[in-house]
Amino acid sequence: MLFNSPIFIFIFLPLVLAGFYGTSRVFGREVAIVWLVLASLFFYGWWNPVYLLLMMASILANFSFGYLLPRTDTGFSKRAILVAGILFNLGLLGYFKYANFFVDSLNAAAGTGIELAPIMLPLAISFFTFQQVAYLVDAYQDKTQEYNFSHYCLFVVFFPQLIAGPIVHHKEILPQFLSSSWKPRLTDIAIGSTIFILGLAKKVLVADTLAIYANPVFLLADTGADVSFIQAWVGALAYSFQLYFDFSGYTDMAIGLARMFGITLPLNFNSPYKATSIIDFWRRWHMTLSRFLRDYVYIPLGGSRKGSSQRYINLMLTMLIGGLWHGAGWTFVLWGALHGVYLVVNHGWRNVYALLGYPLGRDRIVWRYLSGLLTFIAVVIAWVVFRAASIEGVATMLRAMSGMDGVALPVSWMSALGPASGALSSLGVATDATFKVAGGLMAVAAIAVAAAIVFLLPNVQQVMCRTLPVLGSGMAVLRPVKDWMCWKPSLGWAVYIGLTAAITLGFLARVSEFLYFQF
Repeated sequence: MLFNSPIFIFIFLPLVLAGFYGTSRVFGREVAIVWLVLASLFFYGWWNPVYLLLMMASILANFSFGYLLPRTDTGFSKRAILVAGILFNLGLLGYFKYANFFVDSLNAAAGTGIELAPIMLPLAISFFTFQQVAYLVDAYQDKTQEYNFSHYCLFVVFFPQLIAGPIVHHKEILPQFLSSSWKPRLTDIAIGSTIFILGLAKKVLVADTLAIYANPVFLLADTGADVSFIQAWVGALAYSFQLYFDFSGYTDMAIGLARMFGITLPLNFNSPYKATSIIDFWRRWHMTLSRFLRDYVYIPLGGSRKGSSQRYINLMLTMLIGGLWHGAGWTFVLWGALHGVYLVVNHGWRNVYALLGYPLGRDRIVWRYLSGLLTFIAVVIAWVVFRAASIEGVATMLRAMSGMDGVALPVSWMSALGPASGALSSLGVATDATFKVAGGLMAVAAIAVAAAIVFLLPNVQQVMCRTLPVLGSGMAVLRPVKDWMCWKPSLGWAVYIGLTAAITLGFLARVSEFLYFQF
């Protein structure tokens, strides 16, 4: 069941909301929590009921480990329980997500003929596994409190953030289950539905439109066909904006849905394409995953405590793990390695500047724009590696984007450039009368509109700044916006959100899965 499907919007969500607040009013909080757990399990089982058994086994095992850890006094036994819990989770993840990948890689490298039956990837296994690993580590460090089984189940399976995050900590969500009144509040319903509608519009109107122009280009590259310079950049830019609007749209919908139930989720996106460095990008993109990798991978590896060389090694290892987390394929490994190199270069650059006594120049507008442009181009190049289905497809796209296969512009474009066309011709830019871009000017227009939204407008959480839409720690990183841009319960905003909802709902016939469902 998808957030952007009619059955979810018009049937599942109203019934779950009514049942949740109805049971809370009649039977109390604990029954309402059980209702929400059952509804979330139904939501998950809609795709494949078989994997409900896997999820419940994971929940039971991790709850048991988490129950034992605070009650074990001896250091050795406590560490043994933690190791057993982590191995259990990584074992499940390794089998279902990576077994075929490692066997295929071994067969290709060693010429062996090992065969495994195809293994279907359970939905959201990466998300609920990481979430529970973090819980076990915190339990080992005595950072958890006593929670009952139904509360723990809701922490794991809460349907707004179950499939693609945000990845939440127990300390962020479980206390809210205890403190919330579970009485319907019109304010929460209004705030939550507004955030949900804006996220839905990002997915349905923008991301799904851009997919029309991105997918054909990558299909050409993956099949070994020639891709032109302009085609490659149109495909790369279309996918970069598609991925952003798709995933951030999902996150907005998750935050909005949770708010309808009186739950506030953490911030997961903060205009990442406005970043002025790769370090800044990872502070803004999929922030809860970045937090997990920092707290449970990078810092345990030693972080920056053992000198610059070890810091760079730890950064590379962390990003390689982050790449593998996204998918079982060499393109994801390469994507993680590329971002690892980016971060090493970024930190190295900062260190050199600091040693020379030069300011980084962040107060200079020109510097900010140039560094932002360079960061965005680096991110787009990395997304090509992320999106391509094979290393060969990556090579085809990057070769075309670099102009190694030549650069040709349509006759109409060269004519429009006037005298500049001569200079371009002298640089080797050819004129192609048969040149075509998938989607033509519509593709360029769609990318331009997406770019304008990303770079010129505030993000959804900034628009909702008056309502404290995310957990308090996340609000601190949001830039303030002009007063008239901030949502408030008024007639004007009601009309705007209503029109956005009407237009968006009119496009629900083209329902598509969210890109991050495959991870």
